[in-house]
Amino acid sequence: MWIEYAYTVSDDKWGKWFQRAVRLPTEQLEVQLAFPADLDPVVWGTETSMTAEASPLRTPPVRSDDGDLRQFTWITATPALHARYRLEWRFRARPERNTDQGEFR
Repeated sequence: MWIEYAYTVSDDKWGKWFQRAVRLPTEQLEVQLAFPADLDPVVWGTETSMTAEASPLRTPPVRSDDGDLRQFTWITATPALHARYRLEWRFRARPERNTDQGEFR
């Protein structure tokens, strides 16, 4: 069975990461991220399991530029059952938003 889905989310509704857990035996997992190229995005990722701390992905996401979009594709073959893959990003051409909400008093 092949399951494929896609969606678009504006950055005011999205965070700085995407995470996928492998809960069923899986032959291949592929994630594609597309960002506006003028934001100068950078993407990296980690893998965790039930028995191991987070470690860098064994293969890094591959970058490709397509007009106004910068795309990142990451693929793994035969991902471990119960593994959790997390892709994170940062936009180098935009200052980070201040997410500090202050203290409760």
